[in-house]
Amino acid sequence: MLTRLLDTVTAFRQQHLAAFHLFTAAVVCASVAWAVLEFFKPIGKRRAKNGTKPRLPPGPPGAPLFGYLLDLKKADGPSLRSKLRNLAAYGEMTTLHLGSKTWVLLNSHRVTEELIAKRGSQTNTRSPMPVSSGLVSRDRRSLLLPADEWAERRRVMHGLLNGTALRQYGAWQEQESAQMMAEYVLRPDRWYKHHYRYANSVVVRIALGERPHKSTRELEEMQNAVTFFVGSIGRSIVDWFPDLARLPRRLQVWRPYWAALGRWNHDLYSKWYHPVRDRVRDGTAPPSFVRDHLMHPDTRFRGDDDDLMYVAMQLIEAGSDTTREALNIMAMAALERPEAFAAARAEVDRLCGAGRDARLPVLADMASLPYVCAMAKEILRWHPIFLLTPDHVASQDIEFEGYYFPAGTGFTINGVAVCDECDDPRVFRPERWLDGHETDIAHGLWQFGGGRRICVGYRLAQRSLFINIARLAQPNGPYNPEYLNLEALDEPFPVKATIRGEEYKALILKEAEAAGVLEEAGSASE
Repeated sequence: MLTRLLDTVTAFRQQHLAAFHLFTAAVVCASVAWAVLEFFKPIGKRRAKNGTKPRLPPGPPGAPLFGYLLDLKKADGPSLRSKLRNLAAYGEMTTLHLGSKTWVLLNSHRVTEELIAKRGSQTNTRSPMPVSSGLVSRDRRSLLLPADEWAERRRVMHGLLNGTALRQYGAWQEQESAQMMAEYVLRPDRWYKHHYRYANSVVVRIALGERPHKSTRELEEMQNAVTFFVGSIGRSIVDWFPDLARLPRRLQVWRPYWAALGRWNHDLYSKWYHPVRDRVRDGTAPPSFVRDHLMHPDTRFRGDDDDLMYVAMQLIEAGSDTTREALNIMAMAALERPEAFAAARAEVDRLCGAGRDARLPVLADMASLPYVCAMAKEILRWHPIFLLTPDHVASQDIEFEGYYFPAGTGFTINGVAVCDECDDPRVFRPERWLDGHETDIAHGLWQFGGGRRICVGYRLAQRSLFINIARLAQPNGPYNPEYLNLEALDEPFPVKATIRGEEYKALILKEAEAAGVLEEAGSASE
């Protein structure tokens, strides 16, 4: 009888062994999945350190583990603009869980002012970015650094803002603008190349003290440095799941590619920066931000030599690219709304004269040309260069209008939604900025960021936009969209700039000769 019972148990066990193994495997997989989801749970779904449960604005639910990350990463260019507009439909704030991070999109001026400007001391750090900040930037680009590492770099960057520096840099901006205008006269079909040469030359001169004499290849490499760095931000899944960077080095399969990009970037920076550094040390360097602020003994910068290099070179990166893009957008606006361009020209004529009696506008005219100043602001609002700003991360728990944001929550300005917060947002209308704050490009505009993290060079950018918009509006006839330059494949859109009279051509070339840049304008246009 016992034997029959054992045989029955054995038969039952064999019969159900497969099911037992499947059940065990399912339990193990479920346990692992639960552990992974718990470990990588986004900040906004974790209780704060004091045990308080987060209370967040509404937002799309997203997928398990990844949240809204896969949807956001699929969007690019026009599709990202459309997506950001749609996300603003949730209200003034939209919550996105992105991997193990939580972003709160700020979709209005009001909440941006409240959380980025007024609470800047609580929202001025950054979330960890092991790839774009760590491997690509070697934890030295201040844009992505947390507050404690960013503060020292920010302190020395304030040397860009004092009145003496702005006056010195202004003289250089006017001289480089004189060359750009001469280049427009000599080769109008290369208008977009003239924008980049101006932007790069100004910022290199400010940062390093010398007009750049670089080959086309060297300039392209610097442009690539900007493109590769910006393209690395958030591209790797590791930046959205920063705890993956704690894995043993041999398991970090992403590391070789990004580390190689970081070495290339460092070597490129060194080729531009080290000769200037050496001239500062031996006393032969001309005036510059590096000589007079960054490396000056009175500054007492507490970083090492590589820190100095990254502070200087990131100024070149940022200043070259954004000014170039803004001037290209100006040309686009002239096509879209030529009457606005004509209004700017009329304002310049009233101040600077017309025809044979005309003079070129100068930076000292800024307060007297409010429409041109308004045009600069509208350029950045109408077609925002930065659709999203880097996250402003809460360094402490924040209560705001019934919401409870735990420390680590990222607040990100939705540049598309905020720039659309006006009447007829798709219409280019500089008049909307004629409010008494025209000469403050950051007032009411968040394209330079905000709070303590606002771009330290925004006043320099404003002055570059002003002088070139005013000077391009003065002599140019309409930008002609019918002209197709099929050979210029790198032209952002096909146009041809025309000049409205021989007297303006003579004025521009005369000013370029007086500024000592006419010969260079000719060689740059060949």
